[in-house]
Amino acid sequence: MDDHEIVRRGVKSLLESEGDIEVVGEAGMATGTAAAILAARPDVCVLDASLPDGSGIDVCREVRAADPEIKALILTSYDDDNAISAAILAGAAGFVLKQIEGNSLISGVRLVASGHSLIDPAVAARVVQQVQFHRRTLDLMADLTPQQSKILFLIAEGLTNRQIAERLFLAEKTVKNHVTGLLARLGVQHRTQAAVLALKFRGEQGTPTTSTGAPVPMQRDGGSSSLLSELSR
Repeated sequence: MDDHEIVRRGVKSLLESEGDIEVVGEAGMATGTAAAILAARPDVCVLDASLPDGSGIDVCREVRAADPEIKALILTSYDDDNAISAAILAGAAGFVLKQIEGNSLISGVRLVASGHSLIDPAVAARVVQQVQFHRRTLDLMADLTPQQSKILFLIAEGLTNRQIAERLFLAEKTVKNHVTGLLARLGVQHRTQAAVLALKFRGEQGTPTTSTGAPVPMQRDGGSSSLLSELSR
């Protein structure tokens, strides 16, 4: 899958030059591609990371969720840690640059088809650390009281205790007591550290907030734990 026809033709021609590799389909857009892949059930799907109407990483996630037997190899023009992490989290077995030599791409497809990974172990280790951080942060956020959650995200907005008190219609001393308890629960000593933690959490989650700055409650699931187990194998 690639939005450039010449790239699709080149990859198809390259792969089909090998007598034992059959290309069963191609696509230039993300829309409808996951359904087409699931219908064709190839051993490996080669997906462009970035498309005009979506992402090959999203297609990978959808395909892998429906049929884990189908392997995915992500092609990209940029060596970007965030994109690599997203690909791993989506279940991709490989992540390669478009500048890769033809023989290396063929070898990569064969390797992924045989059940191996093309992901650098060091990169995979970084993703595990990110998942662990995300899980710890989620647990910490879940342990906060609703009032502490509101105050934490207002701290992250840079508000002082007095400003928070005015926003929440509380006494400034009450806010100060909440902040003290909040820092203790988060295991940090300074409000700046708490603000950084809140901003990282909001950045990862895209957490919507209410007009008071409180995060909209989120449900926890087992996705992170399952992924962590898989990556740790």
